[in-house]
Amino acid sequence: MRILDKYILKKYLTSFVFVLLILIPVIIAINLSEKIDKFLRHPDLTAGTIIKEYYVNFIVNIGNMILPLALFVSVLFFTSKLAGNTEIIAISNAKISFKRFLKPYFIGATIVTVFSLILNHFIVPNSNKIYEEFDNTYIKNKPKDYSRLENVNIQLSENEYIYIKNYNLKRNIGSDFSYEKYDGLVLKEKFLADNIRYIEKDSVFTYNLTNLYKRKIINDGDDIISYKRKLDTLFNFKPDDLLHVDAFAKEMQTPELLNYIKKSKERGRGNLNAYLVELYKRTSLPMASYILTLIAVALGSVKRRGGVGVNLTIGVVLMFIYVFLLKIVEVLGASADANPLFLVWLPNIVFGGVAIYLYFNARK
Repeated sequence: MRILDKYILKKYLTSFVFVLLILIPVIIAINLSEKIDKFLRHPDLTAGTIIKEYYVNFIVNIGNMILPLALFVSVLFFTSKLAGNTEIIAISNAKISFKRFLKPYFIGATIVTVFSLILNHFIVPNSNKIYEEFDNTYIKNKPKDYSRLENVNIQLSENEYIYIKNYNLKRNIGSDFSYEKYDGLVLKEKFLADNIRYIEKDSVFTYNLTNLYKRKIINDGDDIISYKRKLDTLFNFKPDDLLHVDAFAKEMQTPELLNYIKKSKERGRGNLNAYLVELYKRTSLPMASYILTLIAVALGSVKRRGGVGVNLTIGVVLMFIYVFLLKIVEVLGASADANPLFLVWLPNIVFGGVAIYLYFNARK
C-alpha cells in the first residue's frame, strides 16, 4: 500500500469516527432532555440501569441509523478539504488516475460495510429487543402484550389448515377452533370445536378439544357427522407458531429471521413482506457505503467557488433525498402486493446511477 493510500484511508476512517463521535453525544443530550422526567417517575430505576439497558442500546440503534449520513458527510468534508488545499491537483499531476485515487476510499468503504453488516445482522436485533422492552415499560408505561391473538389462520401441511378466532398464549387456550383437511381441492374432513387447549406432554403437541363436531366426507359424497364432549388429539403446531407480529422482525437475528420466514411460508402465512423488508434492508443499507463514498468523492474532489460549504450543501440535499427514499420504500415494501426485494434496493439503484454519472463527470 502506497503512502498516499495510507494517508487517505487514515483520513477516511478518522473522519468517519470523528463525525459519529460528534453526532451521537448531541443526539443523546437531546434524547435525555426529553426523557429525564419520565426516568424520574420511576424511583426504582437507577442510573446504571438507564445507561446499561437504555442508552447503550440507544447508541447502537442510533449509530446504525446515522451511519450512512456520518460516512457521507465525513468523506465529502475531508475530500473537499483535499481539493481546497490543491492536494488533488498534485495527485493528478503525479499521473495518478481518478480510478486509482478511489482505491483507498473503497478499502475504507469495505471496512465500514463489513462492520455494518455484522451490526445489522447480529448486534442491532438484540439491542432493539432490550431497547423496546425498556421503552415500553418505563417511558410509554405500556408493556406490549402479545399474549392475546385474534383471527389466526395457519397451514399445518400441504392439505391441512386451522383457524382460531381467539387464543390466549398465557393460558394456552383458544375459542372457535376449526380444522380442515383437503384432498387437492376437495374437503375430506373438518373439525369444529368451541375451545382448544394446549397440553404440555414432552415434545408431542397435544390439544384438548371441547364440544367437538367432526365432519368426515366419504367417497360417494355422503357426510358422517359425529359429536364428542371432549377429545385429546395431536396437531402439528405449537402455540408460539400462532404468533405473527411485524414488530418482531427487528428483534430477530438474521438466522432466526430466515428460519421464521421459512416456517411461516410452510404454515401458509399471508403477508410476510414486513419481515422480508427488514431482512433485505440489513444488507442493502451497508452496501450503500460504496455508493455514498463514490458520490462524496466525486462531489468533494471538484474545487468549487464557495469552498467546502457548497459541496456540503449539495451533499446534505442528496442525503435528505436518500433517507426520504429509504423511508418511503420501507412502507411500500411492507404492503401485500409489493416486491420487497426490488423496493428495498431501489434507493441504491437510483443513487448508484447518480454515483456513476458524478464519477464520469469528476474524471473529466
